[in-house]
Amino acid sequence: MPNIQSAVKRMRTSEKARVRNTAVRSAVTTARRKFMEMISAKNKEKIGECYRSYCSILDKAAKKGVIMKQKAIRRKRRAAAMVAKMG
Repeated sequence: MPNIQSAVKRMRTSEKARVRNTAVRSAVTTARRKFMEMISAKNKEKIGECYRSYCSILDKAAKKGVIMKQKAIRRKRRAAAMVAKMG
């Protein structure tokens, strides 16, 4: 446990950020899994909806700084390629 007041505050903010980052990363993983399930099931009706949701979650995660901006762009580009491949 830190003795200095600023270190105590930093520890509190770090914990809040850790919890938020974990939740956002979990949401990204869940959205990605649902998208991949739609791709593997070849469900053309719901794939567009899942793609939009996945891209939105990636953008929000990048905006919050949970994942890097370029990583979000790369994942969206790969997902778009999968959707295009489906037809």
